[in-house]
Amino acid sequence: MKYLKVITEKNADVEALKNAILQLKGVDSIEIVDEENPESELKKAFAKTKEQLKKGDYETLVNDIFDILTKNNSKK
Repeated sequence: MKYLKVITEKNADVEALKNAILQLKGVDSIEIVDEENPESELKKAFAKTKEQLKKGDYETLVNDIFDILTKNNSKK
């Protein structure tokens, strides 16, 4: 998996950019990360975890945690 980082202006239409990039061949998904507001990413992660626990999807939960831990360690 490869990542593409796009830095936008404050007033950029991020949803339009997201929709345009999703139209490109080979693009599987888009994740919008707000580096100025990391709390929003944390809230999304907790909401996803809560839903996984409700559904009993423990395997995906463990895989997601493992991915987070290994991704953060690879940056060092």
